[in-house]
Amino acid sequence: MTKMLRWSPEQLAAHQARQPKPAPAVQSKADRAAAVLKRNQAKGRLPRGTMNKTETRYSVYLDQQKLAGGVLWWSFEGIKLMLAKNTSITIDFAVMSASGVLEMHDVKGAKAMIEDDARAKTKIAAALYPFVFKFVYPAEKGSDVWTEEEV
Repeated sequence: MTKMLRWSPEQLAAHQARQPKPAPAVQSKADRAAAVLKRNQAKGRLPRGTMNKTETRYSVYLDQQKLAGGVLWWSFEGIKLMLAKNTSITIDFAVMSASGVLEMHDVKGAKAMIEDDARAKTKIAAALYPFVFKFVYPAEKGSDVWTEEEV
């Protein structure tokens, strides 16, 4: 003869709380990077000439550098470079450093957000034009410290 147990809702909730939770699935480094990229990508493109939040923060940083004398001039989306027929790259920020060198800065939200096509276009542009090309991204999420990666 089998005896049936009847639990109250409180007893059932207490029992379920004691049950071990399944271990999260192990992801490869590439899968985690792809998930971060997908989560952080913009839902759509902003109109030309409009800065996103990261670019706005970087423009404030450039203004501070200008006041400190580290930057002489900068322009947002002021330069478009032709790479081949029907292929171009619009630089986020053209920056003239205090030494007079013109640098092209492509601002990203994180290092993981530098996609292969952006890296390829930037390398081609660096081979064709006499500018210094850099990817720029925050050192930490929400940080006002910027990491520059020369191409």
